[in-house]
Order: sequence, then structure tokens, then C-alpha cells
Amino acid sequence: MPFDYKKEYREYYLPKKKPSIVTIPPMYFASVCGQGDPNEENGVYKEAIGKLYAVAYTIKMSKKGTHHMEGYFDYIVPPLEGFWWQEGIGEIDFSDKAGFRWISVIRLPDFVTEEEFGWALNEAASKKQLDLSDVRILRIDEGLCVQCLHTGPYDLEPETIREMDAFARGMGYEPDFENGRHHHEIYLSDPRRTGPEKLKTVIRHPIRQKRD
Repeated sequence: MPFDYKKEYREYYLPKKKPSIVTIPPMYFASVCGQGDPNEENGVYKEAIGKLYAVAYTIKMSKKGTHHMEGYFDYIVPPLEGFWWQEGIGEIDFSDKAGFRWISVIRLPDFVTEEEFGWALNEAASKKQLDLSDVRILRIDEGLCVQCLHTGPYDLEPETIREMDAFARGMGYEPDFENGRHHHEIYLSDPRRTGPEKLKTVIRHPIRQKRD
């Protein structure tokens, strides 16, 4: 059976509907940075997602070609994720979608080195006729966070975030949107095939111990 990150690391990808505290280890991702409204038709965000999946599936399907990656194992491509923020504020303002800045990512298996990632970029660019010059390999060390499973439309996430914030503060923590730490979402549902009321999204916020 292919390795399934969601099942093997349930504490990271399948949390409960009530907030919890978790420490996330460093991970490597294929990434694209951008800004603007993610709902824009044929916009840069949707273009970025296409690029990420092109690279992710090139790596996964390399097993069927002549290029063999050392340490390769069969796996299910992990879910799409996104880090979101707006200049000058901590927690994001969901009403200002045009002001969004984001890093869209897909987790990479540990066997993907810088060299193998470069091969995948070249291979995907050639086969798909894509400009992948803005796709990067990125190491992210999230560390201490509060997270929760949000079910429903993205625009209702603030309700879940308020619960997360209250829970974290009750446990002696406070938000920590400093040093490149951002609002984080993991998309467990495909919005093209799932109604807004049934969308499942992991929401994760960076925290730290309360300061006196």
C-alpha cells in the first residue's frame, strides 16, 4: 500500500474538531509565493496550485520512468497547504482577500534532495510546457502551534480561530505571528467537488508561552 501521510501522521493532518496544542517538526515542501485574491478566476493563486501539482506528481510517478530516486517509496501525494498573511497585521483579515500574501505548498517525501527537486522541475516544465521558475524547495519549521479541524466555508474560519485562540490562552499561550510565522491551512477537501458546508480544513496558528 502507498504511504499515506494523512494516516501515518494523523496528529498533523487529521486533528479533532476541538483545538489542541501540537509541536510540528521541520518539513520540506514544494512552494510558490504570491499575493492577491485566491478566488480570482485564472489568477496567480490557481496557477501556482497547478504548478505545485505538476511537480508533485512528476516526483511520485518517477517510478514509472528511467530516472530512479535513491530511497524512493510509493506514496500518496500529501494535501495542498497554504501559509497566509497580510502586511502590517498579525491575524489575517478575511474580508481583505486582495491584500493576501501567501505561500502555497505541498509536502515533499524525505528522499527528495535539492538535486532530485531540480530534476523534477526540469522534467515537469518540459512535459507540461510550464514556466516553473518560481517553484522552490522550502524548509519550514513551524514548532509550537494550536490547531483545529474546521468544517464549513473558508469565510467562516474566524469562528474556529476564536475558539483556538481562547483555548490557547486558557492553556497559558498567546499568538506568535513573528519571525515569518503565519496562519496555516491544510486542505483536506477539493472545493471543486465538495460543497462549502462540507469542506474540511486544518487551521494552525503559531503560539508561544505567555509573556509577563
